[in-house]
Amino acid sequence: MAAAAIAAGRAPEEVTLIAVSKQQQEEGIVAALRLGQRVYGENLVQEAMARWQPKREAFPDLRLHLIGPLQSNKALEAVRLFDVIESLDRPKLARVLADAVEKAGRTPKILVQVNTGEEPQKAGILPIEADAFLQDLPRIYGLAPAGLMCIPPQGENPAAHFALLTKIAARNGLTQLSMGMSEDFEVAIRFGANCVRVGSALFGPREAAQA
Repeated sequence: MAAAAIAAGRAPEEVTLIAVSKQQQEEGIVAALRLGQRVYGENLVQEAMARWQPKREAFPDLRLHLIGPLQSNKALEAVRLFDVIESLDRPKLARVLADAVEKAGRTPKILVQVNTGEEPQKAGILPIEADAFLQDLPRIYGLAPAGLMCIPPQGENPAAHFALLTKIAARNGLTQLSMGMSEDFEVAIRFGANCVRVGSALFGPREAAQA
């Protein structure tokens, strides 16, 4: 990843590697921790709680990102566990998250997920609705979004999607861009990503991990 950052004219420290640990075997996670990796991404709140709560004391510098869709009934648990929630994508969830932040007395960093490919099966606010939603978050819900996240459609050139997310972020004064995965993180870094979510390139395919 450092080489990709340098090739894109970026300093390596400008880009955070999120190790996607969802559904990975414990041996791989422990090995990554021993090598100094401290930022991890999970899709499911319950799975993340079981994996990471016992490790918090031993690794107080852990940073956990929720990168999967968040169900409203898991919002309070997510706010208590995660340092970054990357998948805020609808007004109802914004209200529930605002209530959870108040109850927990803790405010994780919030990213808005944008469905750049407008895929009906995928979570994320539509690009045409993103500006209004971002403006409503502080005004209506008291949430200050730090940035944006996207997952480009499979089989499409991701560059156009990364460029779109960068434009939406820029016109809304947002600096955090979580985009790029194992197969396209180098492209994402060129388009300004400061977080990339890498799983299989670090741990191998999840199917192999579960075999």
